[in-house]
Amino acid sequence: MYGMIHRAMKDMISELLGKEAWFALEKKLQIGPAELLTGMVYEDALTLDIVAEAAVRLNLTVDECLFEFGKYWIRYADRGSFSSIMDFTGRNLPNFINNLDHLHLAVSAAMPGTRLPSFRTLQSSNGHLEVEYRSDRVGMENFVCGLFQGLLERFCVDGQVLIVSRGEKSIIFDIRYQDRDSA
Repeated sequence: MYGMIHRAMKDMISELLGKEAWFALEKKLQIGPAELLTGMVYEDALTLDIVAEAAVRLNLTVDECLFEFGKYWIRYADRGSFSSIMDFTGRNLPNFINNLDHLHLAVSAAMPGTRLPSFRTLQSSNGHLEVEYRSDRVGMENFVCGLFQGLLERFCVDGQVLIVSRGEKSIIFDIRYQDRDSA
């Protein structure tokens, strides 16, 4: 995965538990600033070790930690150096999700060697999206659920995200939502 993911996890742990909790995590995993370089690509195993250790410190399961981190990632990207990219990607939930592959294309141009997932809207109607997530990484569905939940919050809509089917390299998500203003 990417240093920007590690940096976001550092910020989440520091915000929730304090900087000392992050320093203790670094010490236990024997990592440091070299594993937080935004544009660097790291082995997935390192990222999963960081998530597992963060889960322990947050008293969550790994799946719960991935979900919470997915939600956090949206807020992190929105307020940091990715904010203009986030704004450009879409002004509402359906447009944003439809443009995720364009966002990932821009990221991959800036970061050669990345292995980014693909998103395709299979069905779209008022208050409903069915989205296919394709990746060669396994076990990331809770992170993706968290991302979608974070996007619901970003666009101020109430909703839920469910997994409706799983394939070898593909997961179908059902997103049901309603604008808070029309609720």
